[in-house]
Amino acid sequence: MNWFYIAWRNLGLKKLQTGLSLVLLAFGVGLVSLLMLTERQLSDTFDRNIEDIDLVLGAKGSPLQLILANVYHVDAPTGNIRLADAEKVMRHPYIAQGIPLAYGDNYRGFRIVGSTRDYTEHYQAQWSEGVPFEAPFEVVVGSQVAETTGLRLGDEFFSAHGLQDETDVHMDKTFRVVGILEKSGSVLDQLLLCDIETIWGVHETHGDSIALADREITAVLLKKRNPLAVLTIPNTIRETNMQVALPAIEINRLTQNFGIGMNTLRAIAVLIMFISFASIFISVYDNLLARRYELALLRTMGGSRKGLLFLLLLEGGILSSGGAILGLFISRIGLFGLAQLVENKFHYDWDGLGMMTTEWQLLGLAIFVGLLAASIPGISAMKIDPSRTLTDAT
Repeated sequence: MNWFYIAWRNLGLKKLQTGLSLVLLAFGVGLVSLLMLTERQLSDTFDRNIEDIDLVLGAKGSPLQLILANVYHVDAPTGNIRLADAEKVMRHPYIAQGIPLAYGDNYRGFRIVGSTRDYTEHYQAQWSEGVPFEAPFEVVVGSQVAETTGLRLGDEFFSAHGLQDETDVHMDKTFRVVGILEKSGSVLDQLLLCDIETIWGVHETHGDSIALADREITAVLLKKRNPLAVLTIPNTIRETNMQVALPAIEINRLTQNFGIGMNTLRAIAVLIMFISFASIFISVYDNLLARRYELALLRTMGGSRKGLLFLLLLEGGILSSGGAILGLFISRIGLFGLAQLVENKFHYDWDGLGMMTTEWQLLGLAIFVGLLAASIPGISAMKIDPSRTLTDAT
């Protein structure tokens, strides 16, 4: 007997009930899968960009805002700090390296960041075209910026004041593209990089240069030489307008707070999955009750007890595997939508649509529990007495 064909036809007899079971399981599995994918993307983004950054020096304010603004470039900076004060911290014997950052302008919503070559070297950037910046107003463009704006080597453009606004354009200062970076999956993909003198030059008025003592930057990314830097540096800047924040601690606090909502959604998804398993049980059991006469005929035609069990397990397996696979497909659609929102809002590129190990485990678990739900009516089918059932039917 073609058990698969019989199981498929049986499920098709009650399309509404079968469809409900599929939809419930698909949404449960899809939501759990989407949460897994989102957590992986967030974790990868956070970890990749704070690697080897032990401290961030910037203006006093929210430590988390300081990290988000100067490491991930998804928030407004807490303010500016004097270059002279920042250099004292960078020269501290407990600090191995300091990467200064200065910004305040944008081009079509992408930030123009002044720094040194240490910034690109820190993220091990590779060059797609061109060379590093050397002179003022020379710009190196991240891969996503180049893709979105269409900037190419030799192109010239004007910057706009602010991090998002494109109305206050500095028409008297021309930037020129000298290099384009390959995609790195880091924050560099969404930035336009130049030297710090360029940032100061953009904001000079009427040819008056900014006095050396008044020059400011936005932040400094610090790499410690000695673990005591975490305790020592805050004391050395106590009387200034500066603060230091620890990226690992602030991001961990953020993910913990964010995790509360994720756990709630995950609990809801698991609840939906269990409801779907109950629906599969009801669907298979209802089919058993409605087809006792047919199952008895199958026995008289040579079907074994194990064959009937296999038939009902096959029905449960088709429902659970179909719902789980549909759920994984739904999660990809959801991630694609989230990726578009993240790219439009923060310019980060999420493209990891491959299967995770935990998703394979989720798929296996969903199929197993579906088979388990179908096994109860399957065991009942094995106990059917063909002669008594057929006699009662007549």
